[in-house]
Amino acid sequence: MIESAAEILREYESFPGVEHVGGVTFDGQHVWFASGDKLNAFDPASGKTLRSIDVAAHAGTAFDGQHLFQLAGALIQKIDPKTGRVVATIPAPGGSGHSGLAWAEGKLWVGQYQDRKICQIDPQTGAVVRTIESDRFVTGVTWVDGELWHGTWEDGKSDLRRVDSRTGEVFERLEMPPGVGVSGLESDGGDQFFCGGGSSGKIRTVRRPRRGSAQAAAPRSPETPRASNRSGP
Repeated sequence: MIESAAEILREYESFPGVEHVGGVTFDGQHVWFASGDKLNAFDPASGKTLRSIDVAAHAGTAFDGQHLFQLAGALIQKIDPKTGRVVATIPAPGGSGHSGLAWAEGKLWVGQYQDRKICQIDPQTGAVVRTIESDRFVTGVTWVDGELWHGTWEDGKSDLRRVDSRTGEVFERLEMPPGVGVSGLESDGGDQFFCGGGSSGKIRTVRRPRRGSAQAAAPRSPETPRASNRSGP
């Protein structure tokens, strides 16, 4: 396993009315994040908040290229970002207690916090397709270039992990600085991650490791999803 310190590139803060950051996603232009009773979008270049949608937004957030998906208690809401309207809901696996959400090749991936699991589910029905386990609390999930990454936050320590999407084996780990937690995780599709900062009210960017070391450790299976959660099916 490859282990290194996470390199924090930038911190975004001072979001109006935001006390806690949950799920995070990226639509190719704007970063969206959950803050309890709103979904908020900001410009990652300027850090300026652009708009908010009044909707229950308690945990993970994802984008499939057209719609936002938002965990809210025991449900996953499908939201039209243009109108802010909830167009459908499906049950979240196992009820409540979730903390991460990602989209990859037509499926949703749901982090189950205290259960230390990640479930792949059918976005139409909520049916569980696959489950993998972690040895830490899961606090965010993202896909980029065929790699599954998830955040952890437990006992005051947090890291980002690249794992096998079938077995949960950890290939790579980026350790966050002491006292810095990850409550949501999203790739920009390139060389950085957006990380929710929980009760700090911040979102941080972390440098994604260069491709060489990652692929040398774990060549991608032809069956591994190749899309990030910005991509459509």
